[in-house]
Amino acid sequence: MIAMRRFAAFLGACLVAASARPVQAADLKALEFLLGDWEAVATPPGESGAFIFSLAVQEKVIVRTNYAQYPARDAQPATRHDDLMVIFPDDGALKADYFDSEQHVIHYVVTPHGPTEVVFVSEPRPSEPRYRLTYTLGADKLLKGTFEIAPPGAADFKPYLTWSARKLK
Repeated sequence: MIAMRRFAAFLGACLVAASARPVQAADLKALEFLLGDWEAVATPPGESGAFIFSLAVQEKVIVRTNYAQYPARDAQPATRHDDLMVIFPDDGALKADYFDSEQHVIHYVVTPHGPTEVVFVSEPRPSEPRYRLTYTLGADKLLKGTFEIAPPGAADFKPYLTWSARKLK
């Protein structure tokens, strides 16, 4: 009887392991245009920024690290913003988790639109704003970014930040 219980427990563990969908590097293929080191262009005087999209964890996830520096103005000190985003396949979809130096955390669903655009939309949470981040690679090889916010309960996103970046060699 004990042997049967152990066998049943072993069989159950095997079924759980077999049903887990392995992470597929092919799921990230649509985001290849993002990979590389990027530098912000046409920034206002004193501002700068850069980000890197790189494959990690045996090419099973994409990691983006980003910084933006802002000069002192209007009696406010100079500031620096740092953030980290991890993009990963999850149960047949692409998702991303974002963390920044201001202690924001955003969970995104990621949707590629062709070979040169991707849209990240935050998962809805009651009484919290929603966020949309879009990257588009132009024919001029500049990567254009837009970050938009929709207030709680609102359907429409409003632009918050836009930028362009060039890939470094």
